[in-house]
Amino acid sequence: MKKLKGLLLASTLTVSLFAFHTNVDAASSTHTVKSGDTLWKIGMKYGVSVLELRDMNNKISNMIYPGQRLVIPQTISASDKELLARLVQAEAKGEPYAGKVAVATVVLNRVDSPLFPNTVKKVIYERSENGSYAFTPVQNGQINQAADSSAKKAVEEALTFRGQGKGSLYFYNPETSKSKWILSREVTTTIGNHRFAK
Repeated sequence: MKKLKGLLLASTLTVSLFAFHTNVDAASSTHTVKSGDTLWKIGMKYGVSVLELRDMNNKISNMIYPGQRLVIPQTISASDKELLARLVQAEAKGEPYAGKVAVATVVLNRVDSPLFPNTVKKVIYERSENGSYAFTPVQNGQINQAADSSAKKAVEEALTFRGQGKGSLYFYNPETSKSKWILSREVTTTIGNHRFAK
């Protein structure tokens, strides 16, 4: 009888541990902090926001210590990162690196805003009331061109910076824009040939 109870307890414990382990792995992964790590570097490595890292790990500051285990929140999918990098490549080709990060940030801000769809793909392929796409590269097919390493890095940086900017939801080139509506939006910053607004 004792042996049966022991076997039952061991199998229950194994199932419980397996279920718990499965839930943790499905929702997130972990990172053991090494000497020289910062939340920014960890965020860049995994493509997650520093704010999300802090929140997920109940941290009120950016202080971390070697040996600490941090839970890494889920990030956007690899296909969404690639799509976003292709948009950045097409929209910000020839612009400063900071402008590329800002273009990616606009898309992420839209994903986080209740005014826009809630996925990267839906934001990028969103159509206006007149049927045109929100982003010119989708309309003209440039979205299908491969992204370079600078555009990919800009996406990773935008993901790491997510939630810390000025809330830009739009960008435009004031030299070529014909929309009076976009010119009426509050400008948050100007980088290269683009104005960013909300």
